[in-house]
Amino acid sequence: MSITINQCIDELTKYGIIFKDISILELALTHPTYSYEKSLPDNNQRLEFLGDTVLSLTIVEYLYKRFPDKQEGELSKIKSAIVSGETLAKAARKFKLYDYLLIGKGEEKIGGRFRDSVLGDAFEAVIAAIYLDLGFDKSREFIFFMLDELIEEIITLGIKDYKTILQELLQKKYKKSVVYKVLEENGPDHDKSFTVGLLWEDKIVAIGIGKSKKEAERSGAKLAIDFFASME
Repeated sequence: MSITINQCIDELTKYGIIFKDISILELALTHPTYSYEKSLPDNNQRLEFLGDTVLSLTIVEYLYKRFPDKQEGELSKIKSAIVSGETLAKAARKFKLYDYLLIGKGEEKIGGRFRDSVLGDAFEAVIAAIYLDLGFDKSREFIFFMLDELIEEIITLGIKDYKTILQELLQKKYKKSVVYKVLEENGPDHDKSFTVGLLWEDKIVAIGIGKSKKEAERSGAKLAIDFFASME
């Protein structure tokens, strides 16, 4: 067993998560690039798929019980914000998941273990591993250990994303918006990376990178908010 896995086991123990089958946790931490380089038969993608469903059910049940007066549309918006890649990446960073990932050398060189998409996927895979090894109640406990503060933040402050916040800020002050432009598109179809520039008066004021155009735009919008705030 690697030092990486042992560190993750120690961290999980703090939350009362004690695995019976360590191999499933190791699989949850195995990024596809690592399994490819090491010629391993599997990686964390299938677990991510399962974890996404376990997470969604947990959050939907929670919102349904907490907000009996809210309609489906409003509940869906809150749920989408909570299970978004950005929120899951924040939870993964709280857990220091980037320290425990088994990741390929190429992905490592480009800072892959710190990317929102990689962290979010691995976080869902860990949820699935807990679910399979210890059951739904333990996976639910882990979800709320990691997400409770973020859930409250979303519910309290609202569910606007960075693009919406930026648009409202610029419309109010300047009566116009930035233009989003794809600068680069790299990688195979199943693992693309997008670089998007945010143009203001024909100049790039921020650059965002993500696994989808929307993710890259949101990443850039977050930086652009800081840019325009510094101009005040």
